[in-house]
Amino acid sequence: MARATLPAITAGDGGLTRYLDEIRRFPMLQPQEEYMLAKRYSEHADPEAAHKLVTSHLRLVAKIAMGYRGYGLPIGEVISEGNVGLMQAVKRFEPERGFRLATYAMWWIKASIQEYVLRSWSLVKMGTTANQKRLFFNLRKAKNKIQALDDGDLRPDQVKEIATRLRVSEEEVVSMNRRMSGDASLNAPIRASEGESGEWQDWLVDDSASQEQMLIEEDELNSRRTMLEKAMSQLNDRERRIFEARRLSEDPITLEDLSTEFGISRERVRQIEVRAFEKVQEAVMASAQAA
Repeated sequence: MARATLPAITAGDGGLTRYLDEIRRFPMLQPQEEYMLAKRYSEHADPEAAHKLVTSHLRLVAKIAMGYRGYGLPIGEVISEGNVGLMQAVKRFEPERGFRLATYAMWWIKASIQEYVLRSWSLVKMGTTANQKRLFFNLRKAKNKIQALDDGDLRPDQVKEIATRLRVSEEEVVSMNRRMSGDASLNAPIRASEGESGEWQDWLVDDSASQEQMLIEEDELNSRRTMLEKAMSQLNDRERRIFEARRLSEDPITLEDLSTEFGISRERVRQIEVRAFEKVQEAVMASAQAA
């Protein structure tokens, strides 16, 4: 899964357009095909399976990368870093958990791109906390919402409002704003992609979820996965198989097929499914209350 095996964005006019045209030629995978390829890679380290998983999701990387155009970085480099995150996701993807690769890979892609953005700005020459990273990715949007688009220091009332919005101290807002204003003017010209140009502030409006919200959602998703896995450990092998097949699969297996698999009636399968669900639900609730 070396980066060299993937299409590359060439320098010069039309490079991005050619790259986007090239990655559109890779077919999207159906759920079952994706599952089988992921199993082949996780169990046999099959490079062909990994390549198909990666190339079928290059469009996802490009779409996410376009959301980071406002930082004035070469879009080709942003996409390349996102592809690295995608490859890391494929390496760690566990198809048995019942999630699609795109859902899992999204977090790896964004994390890889965000780290690249941070490395590329002068503020990362000093240590950055999680709050500083969140502030870095949300300050421009917050300034845009209150029309504080002028370069330079913010007014005290603007500082206070942004600090409240982002749940950080006013000192952190002032410090981060001065660092970012020192790196680039909001009116500095940029060329975001082929045929597109303008000023930094042209790219500030972003209707997608904030980085803070995505981090919160990721933490919540990981917490739920952990609780679910712990709860499912209470099930025996038959209960777990039926619960996963009926409740976690995107394409649930029929009662008829499971009755044939286990040599029991469809009604018995249904009873086991209901009981397994109740056991998992009780365990999850107990775990949530103890947290």
